[in-house]
Amino acid sequence: MAILKIARMGHPVLRRPADDVADPTAPEIRALASDMLETMIDAPGVGLAAPQVHEPLRMVIFRVPLTEVESMAGGEPPLTVLINPTLEPQGEEMEENWEGCLSLPGLRGLVPRYTHLRYRGVDLDGQEIDRTVDGFHARVVQHECDHLEGILYPQRMRDLTGLIFESEMRHVIAEIRAQEQAEDAAGQEVEE
Repeated sequence: MAILKIARMGHPVLRRPADDVADPTAPEIRALASDMLETMIDAPGVGLAAPQVHEPLRMVIFRVPLTEVESMAGGEPPLTVLINPTLEPQGEEMEENWEGCLSLPGLRGLVPRYTHLRYRGVDLDGQEIDRTVDGFHARVVQHECDHLEGILYPQRMRDLTGLIFESEMRHVIAEIRAQEQAEDAAGQEVEE
């Protein structure tokens, strides 16, 4: 296993559609998945696409954090290796939320994503994966699979004023809290 170099925004490998994986069960694909996992853990991140490690192949890996109950039971997030994926939104509902990316270190962006999603592909044994997911899981899959199309999250953003440095997130959090307090105060005035 090896820690691989992560391509950064601007590198040509991140700007082009990735190629299909001809044989998902090939030893070199298994080795790549192993190296990607080590790289993702080292970075650290919750997902990684093959183009991010300079391999223009349609393969992503991710570990969606467990629910609080699963964590209390002592579980570790399962690793998904998804090869040659296809995505199908389950409805039109979208939600904006903050995302980061290992290829854009130090930045966060407010990105709209479908809230419900079905994804399909195969794993390292060539077995079919077919899941319907929502919430953060759906967001992670969309983010990683965008890399396979040569898309980075700023290209999905509706308003680039929502692109900020992580070091400035404290200001955003303070603004959100102040707005919530103002809304709570306004709600209490209406009730009285």
